[in-house]
Amino acid sequence: MAVRKSFLLRVDAAVLEAMQRWANDDLRSLNGQIEYVLRESLRKAGRMPRTHDPDGATSAAPPSPAPPTDEKV
Repeated sequence: MAVRKSFLLRVDAAVLEAMQRWANDDLRSLNGQIEYVLRESLRKAGRMPRTHDPDGATSAAPPSPAPPTDEKV
């Protein structure tokens, strides 16, 4: 399992309440929901760092899908 680090996050109360409702809807903990949202945002921005699998293989986040084109196939 990857090393996990803790840090303090200061956030507006309304944002925290909205995240908690979203977490409840998705059956996740608040911490799990925040991590999920961060990972998805990083993936969509193409900024997800490389990960190391337990077997030693290195992999990168999957690339974002290509934008649609007007070409006819």
